[in-house]
Amino acid sequence: TVMSNTHRARLERRIAGSTNRWRFPKQPFTGDLLSLSQMFKALSIDFEEALRNPDRLHISQIQKFFCENFKNKDIQSAEADVILECLGFKWELHRPQLFQSETLAKLYLKALTQGTTYPLRELEELLRAQSPKKTKEKSPAKRMIISLKISDPLVTKVAFATALKNLYVSEVEINLEDVLGVLASAHILQFSGLVQRCVDVMITRLMPSTIKNFYEAGCKYKEEQLTTACEKWLEMNLVPLVGMQIHLRKIPQDLLHKVLKSPRLFTFSEFRLLKTMLLWVFLQLNYKIQAIPTHETVMTFFKSFPENCCFLDRDIGQSLRPLFLCLRLHGITKGKDLEVLRYINFFPESWLNRVTANHYHALENGGDMDQLKDLNTQAMRFGLLFNQENTTYSKMIAVYGFFFKITGLKHDTTTYSFYMQRIKHTDLESPFVVYEHKPVSLRAARMVKYEIRAQALVDGKWQEFRTNQIMQKFGLTKPSCKSHILKIQTVGIPIYVSFAFIFPPS
Repeated sequence: TVMSNTHRARLERRIAGSTNRWRFPKQPFTGDLLSLSQMFKALSIDFEEALRNPDRLHISQIQKFFCENFKNKDIQSAEADVILECLGFKWELHRPQLFQSETLAKLYLKALTQGTTYPLRELEELLRAQSPKKTKEKSPAKRMIISLKISDPLVTKVAFATALKNLYVSEVEINLEDVLGVLASAHILQFSGLVQRCVDVMITRLMPSTIKNFYEAGCKYKEEQLTTACEKWLEMNLVPLVGMQIHLRKIPQDLLHKVLKSPRLFTFSEFRLLKTMLLWVFLQLNYKIQAIPTHETVMTFFKSFPENCCFLDRDIGQSLRPLFLCLRLHGITKGKDLEVLRYINFFPESWLNRVTANHYHALENGGDMDQLKDLNTQAMRFGLLFNQENTTYSKMIAVYGFFFKITGLKHDTTTYSFYMQRIKHTDLESPFVVYEHKPVSLRAARMVKYEIRAQALVDGKWQEFRTNQIMQKFGLTKPSCKSHILKIQTVGIPIYVSFAFIFPPS
């Protein structure tokens, strides 16, 4: 029978040494089959599995051999036996260290099988030469040259040099300005230990100036641990920290959307979150602004658009709708804040009418929030940021004629407690101001569904403490006026404390 072209292209008979053996002409198996079989057997590699998965080439077994036996071997006086051509430089490397990188290991083995007729003999000599047992001194082996092309713009020569240095020294300091390039280099080298070190460094160095680049690097290199850390960090710091700096402009929209949807998002109030979001939009549209503008400047900017169409209905605002749909506008209850919502002409009229209707219904029905069911996605939310200098910190909040004080107490260096307490309107510090500007409910009892949550960062990991979702009837006298107390122990500071609640139908 006549062999098909496809079959002929796959298998060719070539002269290999003094014998005439079958061999593969295609990568990665350029050695003859007998030698390859013997080589894999020497390394305890399943030959059949290697043929089925040529891309993997089972480098892990070879890496394990070198890493376990020679990682700590003194190579300071040994002459380099591999030259890596990369980034316009020639880097001198040693085989035991080189095999920590899967990429370099593959390049080396590929060069080994291509550059000789007897790859088995070469590999045996390699293993014998690197054996930790004492052997007679041999003549230096010929240096092997391998090449690696890198197109990732994040990889600099300094970063790549740092990555290669980590092949030899496990605790090389990674500078903050180089960590992105080192991470990129580690991914190209497939050097998992260094990848994890870079991720750990980046997680501990999250701040307003680094959050954007670290998050995008996590997405680019599919480092879920890093992207998750960025999301959790921003959930806590969007409003109190990033929202106060020009770095807010750099926050990617997809990251912002994830954070806004999270039930863990910390904010002092819903209006503070809205102000942060309006500032983010302002900075996107005003690239030349290099300092945080005043709130009045931001409001005036949005008011300057023609009144015939709100901002979110314009072409420029359509793509931002998903972000603002995450906000709980019904959580804005102060009269002056509601006036701002209408003044800036930012939201569709239907959104504002729905907010107004919900407020009217709640006031007419003793505070009942009939339209709110889910505490995680719909609750009124308020927050306390408990800092090192605080021993007692409280804030008064008013919703539909009911007054609550949210409080944090520091008992010792690591013990804190947080709770909310209903306050009678006559016991407020300035009751006459309340009477003039806020409604007052005279109901003796108010059913409240609530949850208290506290979070703190300790050694790069978030500690989270929370009550259950509690249904409680709040009266005006003790003990019914006081919520469940969330008591925690942590060395983390600051502590982000969130109070979420709904007034269910009576």
